[in-house]
Amino acid sequence: MPNIRPISDLRNNFNLISDLCHKEGEPVFITKNGVGDLVIMSHALYEKQQAIIELYEKLAVAEEESRKQEPKLSHDEMMKQLRGKINGSNLSN
Repeated sequence: MPNIRPISDLRNNFNLISDLCHKEGEPVFITKNGVGDLVIMSHALYEKQQAIIELYEKLAVAEEESRKQEPKLSHDEMMKQLRGKINGSNLSN
């Protein structure tokens, strides 16, 4: 269930809101005059959501590339090429 607080809680109960964000791992919705105004979340939740957005963006690019009619390699063909590159080069540590 979403946690909804009035904007006055930012001033009067900031530590409570901060604790809620961290302990619950959910955003807190702030209202102003009874209308939604802000969303507050922990830094960890923000980073997690940004990572998910980035993943979806990368998946969209990969799906678009997959739809192209370019020739595709089978798993066996790809492994053969990779092994050829590894075996054909000087690998030094």
